[in-house]
Amino acid sequence: MKNPIQFSLRIVCASLLAWALVVPQSAIAQDHVITPSEIQKDLAASSAVRRKNQAQLESFVSSPEAQKALKSAHVDLVQVKSAISTLDDDELAQLSTRSENAKKDFAAGRISDRDLIIILLGVVALILIIVAVR
Repeated sequence: MKNPIQFSLRIVCASLLAWALVVPQSAIAQDHVITPSEIQKDLAASSAVRRKNQAQLESFVSSPEAQKALKSAHVDLVQVKSAISTLDDDELAQLSTRSENAKKDFAAGRISDRDLIIILLGVVALILIIVAVR
């Protein structure tokens, strides 16, 4: 009789081959829950939201009132704008929302020029602190 290890190995290989031929490939392959096109759509939507938030925040710090306030505080607008682009999505969304609310309140007369400048300098300081901490 031949070596029992060789015999056992042949039986295992034959069993694996038979199993591979009998079991349908669809049962082995994993179906993805999310399609690549859905992932692409989500990424595009996220990117669009980021661009919108960044544009809103840059618009806020580029307003004439903001430029005066930044100049009086000796803060470089270019530095602030470059810092804005390094914020993560959550930080950018929060600061963008705050800046839009301040602009709306100012337009509606609920806050004064002085209050808007204080809010603006607070937002700018927060941006610069977040970037400096990283």
